[in-house]
Order: sequence, then C-alpha cells, then structure tokens
Amino acid sequence: MGNNVTYVTKAGLKKIQDELDQLQNIERAKISKAIGEAIEKGDISENAEYDAAKDAQGMLEAKIAKLQGLLSTCRIIDESQIGTSKVQMLNKVKIKNLNNGAEVTYTLVSETEANLREGKLSIHTPIAKALIGKKVGDKVEVQVPAGIMKFEILDISI
Repeated sequence: MGNNVTYVTKAGLKKIQDELDQLQNIERAKISKAIGEAIEKGDISENAEYDAAKDAQGMLEAKIAKLQGLLSTCRIIDESQIGTSKVQMLNKVKIKNLNNGAEVTYTLVSETEANLREGKLSIHTPIAKALIGKKVGDKVEVQVPAGIMKFEILDISI
C-alpha cells in the first residue's frame, strides 16, 4: 500500500477493526482446530483435509495482513469540517443524468466504505472524480465504460 492515506469515517474505521478482530480471534481459532483435527488423522503428506486447512490458513493470514496494512494508513475524516459549497468526500451529491433525465443521489466515500446499493460511491470512481470540486449547477462530462455521460449537479449536502 505504500504511503497512501485512506480516509474513512468513524463508522468505516470501526467496520475494518471489527472485521480484523473477527478474523484474528474467531477465524484463526477455527482454522487452527481444523489443522489439529487433520493432523490427528495421521499421515499429513497425503491428507487433503490438512492441505485445505493450511491453504485456508494462508489466505486468512494474507487477509489479516491486508487489513492491518489498511488500518495503518487510515485517517478519520472530521465530518464537522465538511462543507457543501463544492463537492468533496462525504457529501451527498444529487445529480441529473443529462443523457436520460434520471436523478440519483450518491454519498462520496472511501474505497473501503463504497456500497452502490446504499448509494455510497467510491471517491476513486470516474464519476466521483469528475464531481469533486464542482458546485451546484455545474455540468460534468465523464468517460465511463458505456461512453460519455453528462451530469448536472442539482444539490450538495452532508
């Protein structure tokens, strides 16, 4: 991950911490138990259960390391400092698709908190990048896989 800072909300940070806690304190124990049970069955050189448990352990440890790395780069956003004069992270942005007239509202969040079903759009998506720094009434064009989309910003809120 290098020196990349990941900005998150307090809720986003808690979600990462809870997932890491679950993996370290519950999933690790389950895998250790599975490895122990596989060893008890005898020769581990040809034991598929042992191999599967060891593979699961490797994937778990990789995920734990990834989350620990992510936590080391997290910075909590002070939500009280978020304004609405220009689009920025944590804003709810109501936009109108000028291609089809559809209106949609997105909240711009960090990559770790993105969830399109909840209307939470990652700050790293092409649409979010195009909206950053714009004001109500601004028209924005953005290249997406389906072609060029044109939007008008209707509202910015917190």
